[in-house]
Amino acid sequence: MRRFFRHPVRLVPISFLVAIMFGTGLLMLPPMAIEDRHPSFLTALFTSTSAISVTGLAVVDTPHYWSTAGLVVITVLTQLGGLGILTGAALVILTVSRRLGLQNRLLVQAETLEYGLGNIRRLLLHIGATVLACEALMTVVVTGRLWMAYDYSLGGALWSAGFHSIQAFNNSGFSLYPDGLLAFSRDPWITLPLAFGSVVGGVGFPALFEAVRQWRRPARWAVATKLTIWGSVVLVAVGTVAFLAIEWSNRGTIGQYAAADKLLAAFSQIALARTGGIEVVPPGAIREESYPLLIWLMFIGGGSASTAGGIKVSTFFLLAFVIWAEIRGEPDVTVGRRRVATASQRQALTVALLSVAIVAASASLLIAITNHLPVQTALFEITSAFSTTGLTVGVTAKLGDAGHLLLIVLMYVGRIGPLTLGSAIALNTRRRLYRYAEEQPIVG
Repeated sequence: MRRFFRHPVRLVPISFLVAIMFGTGLLMLPPMAIEDRHPSFLTALFTSTSAISVTGLAVVDTPHYWSTAGLVVITVLTQLGGLGILTGAALVILTVSRRLGLQNRLLVQAETLEYGLGNIRRLLLHIGATVLACEALMTVVVTGRLWMAYDYSLGGALWSAGFHSIQAFNNSGFSLYPDGLLAFSRDPWITLPLAFGSVVGGVGFPALFEAVRQWRRPARWAVATKLTIWGSVVLVAVGTVAFLAIEWSNRGTIGQYAAADKLLAAFSQIALARTGGIEVVPPGAIREESYPLLIWLMFIGGGSASTAGGIKVSTFFLLAFVIWAEIRGEPDVTVGRRRVATASQRQALTVALLSVAIVAASASLLIAITNHLPVQTALFEITSAFSTTGLTVGVTAKLGDAGHLLLIVLMYVGRIGPLTLGSAIALNTRRRLYRYAEEQPIVG
């Protein structure tokens, strides 16, 4: 154990695996399913992995298969997965004992990777308060709307609002409705709170806290915060405009809506599809041109140390600055008058290329397993699982055991992979007292 605490980031994949198996055991209990169903090990494992990895993909009809007890377990697992297993455990310890030992602070630092040991307690308090405030605000707004406009009972409205608020903030795609939020796609009092909650949860706590603290002076933001905040704005804006242009006349999605409703549905779907997986328009009815757009947004994902997956916004835009500097012949990569370290550029390139390789290889394997799945459909489902988005075009439940096992592995790797990879790179940094002679091979 001493070796683990020397590099406690190694405990991250173990803690997620233990939580997944614990959730699987809970979901296999008879009271978790309705109509005397007995969930199989694979169904429980897939659902637990999907919840802990805050993905939201499902192999069964969630509202009609799981009982209230099962849905509560899924909600708790989603919240725990969104916070991070070690961060959630440290929050409980801090609440109970009001102090953290050195080992616990090291474990939290292994998941945040952004704060020094002296700031861990303050970070945890800020995270807890932010999560509680955002989810409570979304719940209040959506509860009021469901109660007053849709004839829900107060208890039913509160349960539905609370469930979807937790799912949205943690960027997970589970829903109490078989067709997601399709019935509310033109209701801003339902879709906008959940969409904004998904965006806030997907920004990442370090970037969010610095942006709020220095909101009057964005020029002073750290490079990572600038890349994450402005990058997220660009992705949502470009995604919304592109989705509107592609789907404007598609009567299967937003073609029959008024102009204002089209804008609302497009914005909400892009905000939720980028990092969360709740449906606002039916993904199975989108045009083929929308597939690359959504795959691109899912692959990028959200911010570092957030509830979202993907290669991360800062990684994508850092690589964009690297390309721009190379095209212009600049000796350094600069962002906002700050020179980016070569090590960070290499890490971003490694994460992006490994992720591309994993997605491409997995999509090929899925096509081989199913023997009939179109390439774009396979790529969509694989990217959704790896990026822990949870959006599906309706084939996940039909993939069979081998396909489900592949998605389970991808959801797990997608949740802990980029973090573990980045940490492993940092931990394996070496110093040499010599350098080899330089040579410039031909590139391009």
